[in-house]
Amino acid sequence: MMEEAGLNLSGFLKNLAARGIENQRKESEEAGGPPDYIGEDGLLYCGKCHTPKQTILTGELFPEPLKVATTCKCRQEAEERRKAEEQARADMEQIKRLRINSLMDEKFRESTFDTFRQTKNNARNLRLCRRYAEAFPEMVKKNQGLLMYGNVGTGKTFAAACIANYLLDRKVPTVMTSFVKIVDSADLKNRETANAFISRLNRARLLIIDDLGAERGTDYALERVYDIIDSRYRARLPMILTTNLTVDEMMKCSDIRYSRIYDRIFEVCYPMEFKGTSWRKAEAARRFDDMEKFLEGTL
Repeated sequence: MMEEAGLNLSGFLKNLAARGIENQRKESEEAGGPPDYIGEDGLLYCGKCHTPKQTILTGELFPEPLKVATTCKCRQEAEERRKAEEQARADMEQIKRLRINSLMDEKFRESTFDTFRQTKNNARNLRLCRRYAEAFPEMVKKNQGLLMYGNVGTGKTFAAACIANYLLDRKVPTVMTSFVKIVDSADLKNRETANAFISRLNRARLLIIDDLGAERGTDYALERVYDIIDSRYRARLPMILTTNLTVDEMMKCSDIRYSRIYDRIFEVCYPMEFKGTSWRKAEAARRFDDMEKFLEGTL
């Protein structure tokens, strides 16, 4: 019985090997290019890369040596390139989907560290933001976020978007939105949909929320803001917040509704101050000067 089973297996392997070699022959004829050839060892060699397209199997399963088809070097390289291209396409599709789900405003989707306009006021912040993005896996382990504060137009949102795009390019699920958008969202009108919305936000490895303090100061609005921040805090997931408020204003706030929000933030977010002249005002002044010169004919 054992001997018969062995013969059946041997016959099956021989037939399989023969089909592989026949398929290889047909593929070689259809491919064109330099013809394959038989080497001194009796094996078929690729006419292009001159590496074997056949090998000999020996061992207990083979009563006699068995010639089987194998893949030559150039075919292996071509298959590796195909897989790499396929993976690259899949990666691009994944990044595209992540960007669509990121909730980021269109104007910030092209913000990168390479386009960050460095000045004497923001050079340190640029360095810290880049370092945060590069070390993000460690930041997740530590549940370490950032609190970007400073006057309007000093680059807080742009810096946060640079971090978001850096991570999205590396397929890290990141959501960037604003407190005003969140509070105005219909998803938060009742507790059930609010919990579902917060759960969706918590699928992101990093949550970036712009304009803390710009939301309406109603009990409803502040409760939603607290729920979102507290849920990230409890899930030990990092967040980046931007605000026009100062650290002093937040730390000395006497309103318990706000102070419990700020307490959570200071516990897990490193404060970064953004200084300098408003970029928006500077850009407006430049455009004014250019237009004035154009109208006067001096440009």
